[in-house]
Amino acid sequence: MIEIKHLRTLSVLRDTGSLTATANTLCLTQSALSHQLKDLEQRLGGQLFLRKTRPVKFTAEGQILLRLADDLIPRITKAEHELASLKEDTNGRLHMAIECHSCFQWLMPALKEYQIHWPSVTLDFSSGFGFEPIPALSAGELDLVITSDIQPRNEIHFEPLFDFEMRLIVSPQSHLVDKEYISPEDLLDQTMLTYPVQKNRLDVVKHFLQPAGIEPNHWKQADNTLMLIQMVSAGLGVAALPNWAVYDYARQGLIVSKPLGDGLWRRLFAGVRASERERHYLSAFFATAKQQCQTHLEGIKPA
Repeated sequence: MIEIKHLRTLSVLRDTGSLTATANTLCLTQSALSHQLKDLEQRLGGQLFLRKTRPVKFTAEGQILLRLADDLIPRITKAEHELASLKEDTNGRLHMAIECHSCFQWLMPALKEYQIHWPSVTLDFSSGFGFEPIPALSAGELDLVITSDIQPRNEIHFEPLFDFEMRLIVSPQSHLVDKEYISPEDLLDQTMLTYPVQKNRLDVVKHFLQPAGIEPNHWKQADNTLMLIQMVSAGLGVAALPNWAVYDYARQGLIVSKPLGDGLWRRLFAGVRASERERHYLSAFFATAKQQCQTHLEGIKPA
């Protein structure tokens, strides 16, 4: 007997206090509004409000329906917004920057899985090494930044993905193999191999060498993780890499992995604009990335 339009009409009638204002608000003619209300009263077998009162006074039957309207209309409106948001999210954009060369090792499989369920989300990449990605994220030029170097800002939400340990990898022939752990002083006479990133943005510099005032003897750069591993294996230097990125190579005996001090643990985040953190396609990316990493990466911990 009761339709949603009836509940909306009664709610507006209570808010406006008159039939004329209600008709104008609902874009109905006075005749159509009167017909709708009389039809409902006939269905219910009772009067809903007292005519010719200002403001309108509702009967007991009308009060029951108003309470129903107060309960249902906000829930219906919320569901409508969620459905509209979901429809919009299926055609979203995920333009990301990755401030972690090693992350491509897990990111590509995670994105492959993600695209199976979100095929209409447009994916794109920018290098996070030649510019400052967080300001670009704030400005809307990027939609997501993978980083361990968070810069707290009110407009940015940093979603924790997982915790990982930075390890020093050395050649099996290095004298550092016999060390239980690596101290900053152990790197004074070493050639430090790194990705092509500014030194002040490297975790091993910011959180291990710099606090101790230590500068390695030489620095060299390599473009990717495999090249770094091969150079270390050949005795051309040492490198600090995430535990999950070196696990397989250490297991094969190509390199030896050592803790930095008591253990240099870092946390990886996905940064997004705070205003968009609840978007369904972003929440789905967070969930997919966490699940894929926990399933396939060795030595990491849930954030």
